[in-house]
Amino acid sequence: MSGVILMRSMLLLAVGESARQNVSIFDPASPQAESIRNLGILVLAITGGIFLVVEGILFYTMFRFRRGAPPGPLVPNPDPKVPPPVTVEPAGTSPEPPQVYGSKPIEIAWTAAPTLVVLILLLVITRTLWEIAPDRPEPHEGDNALFVTVIGRQWWWEYRYDHYNGRPLGFTTANELHIPVGRDGKDYPVYLTLQSADVCHSFWVPRLAGKTDLIPGRTNHMTFHTATAGLYVGQCAEYCGTQHAKMLLRVNAQPSEEFESWLRHEEQPATDVETVREDKHVFLKQSCVNCHLVRGTEKDTPARRREYAPDLTHLMSRKTLASGIIVNDVKTLRDWVRDPQNIKAGCLMPAFGLSDRELDSVVRYLLTLR
Repeated sequence: MSGVILMRSMLLLAVGESARQNVSIFDPASPQAESIRNLGILVLAITGGIFLVVEGILFYTMFRFRRGAPPGPLVPNPDPKVPPPVTVEPAGTSPEPPQVYGSKPIEIAWTAAPTLVVLILLLVITRTLWEIAPDRPEPHEGDNALFVTVIGRQWWWEYRYDHYNGRPLGFTTANELHIPVGRDGKDYPVYLTLQSADVCHSFWVPRLAGKTDLIPGRTNHMTFHTATAGLYVGQCAEYCGTQHAKMLLRVNAQPSEEFESWLRHEEQPATDVETVREDKHVFLKQSCVNCHLVRGTEKDTPARRREYAPDLTHLMSRKTLASGIIVNDVKTLRDWVRDPQNIKAGCLMPAFGLSDRELDSVVRYLLTLR
């Protein structure tokens, strides 16, 4: 049942998309996911073979010895101190099959066979771990590599873009990860540094890589690359609180030119639109700015870059809100600002009780953050 709920939750990530998203580990889109798929098939084949052998022997035994001679009448023992005589009945006349007490060949077989199976699995698992988790290099010019720090929070994802192709970046986004795809035979590797700000989370995009936990006080790493552009979806795979099922993942894999254009756009501060100056002033007076950052405003100071909540600088460039559970449009944005608890109960953003006029102003300003 939990697996069905998980898959249904992950399919919510297709919000706003024309087709249902594929979340099968058996349809990998990266070499790392392919290694995991191959390992899974091998383990399934080995364990399936063991299952068939064991069940085959069981059913053969049940069929072969399904019937025996009825037991004879019990003969009372006149002297309980003297054991009754042992009689050996002809084969096929006893309800009990022949009893075997100790067999060196059988004992060697049932010890050697499991040992061999475990050794094979140990070797292939070790090889797979080397394939999916190579050593993390240092950024340098011309490496075509993207370095991102991923911070899991209840219940959203923070992405700090550190370096791309050796160039420092230094901006932060939320919930939707953008990555480049390889071209002309060149790989564009993605190196993720995984951390948690509160409780245990687990980063899992099935078609790109395996699950990796985000643990408070510990830093883990993940590496993958893909040559296929498109949207890849995933899910937090470690229970992290009441809204765990709504902590979804979206990874947008883009051609390198498109990705670099997106980077240049995200590095820019928020656009100051003349027609919403008053609405901007209303927004900046609210307590929203105590947690949310809009780069380029007068509230953008080092003291305020605490990143307790998603960076809103380019909010409307994202297709979803609330970590992928609702479409990012005018209506849902207004509903979210009015009462986030009605959509994602337990999230750390309260309902501020804004008047309709204040709500209209805040939403009008947020709509300009593209």
